[in-house]
Amino acid sequence: MEDKLVIFNQTTLKKLLNKRPAESKFGEHIKMITNISNIYEQLKSLDVEYVIIGLPEDVGVFANYGKSGTSTAWDATIKILLNIQSNHFTHANKVMILGHLNFETELKKLSTLSQNKIKDVAKARKIVSKIDKEVSDIIYKIVSSGKKPIIIGGGHNNAYGNIKGASLALNKRINVINFDAHTDLRKEEGRHSGNGFSYAFSEGFLRNYFIFGLHENYTSELIFKIIDKNKNIAYNTYEEIAIRKELKFKNEMEHGLFHVSKDSFGIEIDCDAIQNIPSSAITPSGFSVDQTREFINYFGKHKNATYLHICEAAPTAETETQVGKLITYFITDFIKANASKNSSI
Repeated sequence: MEDKLVIFNQTTLKKLLNKRPAESKFGEHIKMITNISNIYEQLKSLDVEYVIIGLPEDVGVFANYGKSGTSTAWDATIKILLNIQSNHFTHANKVMILGHLNFETELKKLSTLSQNKIKDVAKARKIVSKIDKEVSDIIYKIVSSGKKPIIIGGGHNNAYGNIKGASLALNKRINVINFDAHTDLRKEEGRHSGNGFSYAFSEGFLRNYFIFGLHENYTSELIFKIIDKNKNIAYNTYEEIAIRKELKFKNEMEHGLFHVSKDSFGIEIDCDAIQNIPSSAITPSGFSVDQTREFINYFGKHKNATYLHICEAAPTAETETQVGKLITYFITDFIKANASKNSSI
């Protein structure tokens, strides 16, 4: 399976890095692996805490009748991340950029399919199952080596691969906190971006699940009934927190942490939940960027935080730099939160 991995190397780094006199850039201090063989051993031997991996795909979004574009988030991010400052806040020496999984073949197939044809959507869902294997395999290797993966790009279908890979590496079910406008608990009808958590539950990789900031207008009554019956699932709604002010943001973060933090947990950030961010389901009403950053910092500093996944961003040529900056802030917030070692919460 390792042939899908395109490792990040010196050649790519030189192309993207813009050095400046009297400044030290993040990309000058990150670590890389030297070759594709024995990835686990190389990861294990490196003195880093975080491993960044890109997932440039939008097959899962297409297969869920969503708007494509999430395949471009990785390129948008890496250009910006490498060129931020390396200083005592950013901890570049604790970071390894592994590279990205190459889904060009899958995207080429996708370009021949139509969402108006049921057969084509079914084909896309089969492709997503193949992507799942690649994602879970690489996350398994990273988590097994004792590092924290930071997963960038693609649709929310990749939550399944993250959960499965981490669960297999730790040999137990894991928990997840999901900052999202949607539950992604649609029925198991073939894999897509709307049912990653359904499959993770049914296959025994996910234990406790908390959805933070669910949008009431976009969650069916059936889904509400399902989650209300399941003790392992808890949630709050965006409207309860931000509109009706029935709940407080900070108190709800505590509530979410209580639900997931007794064991290893993943942090899922769906950019659809953030107001006006170019994404597969852009929203005019949602949490602010600063609230999202506060959320990542709060959960990221807990010792049981196992991975960070930032997905569903779909930058255009005009918004590429802004989206790259946004995701870079999220990455560095997670790293800074961990580096503070303030895990008393």
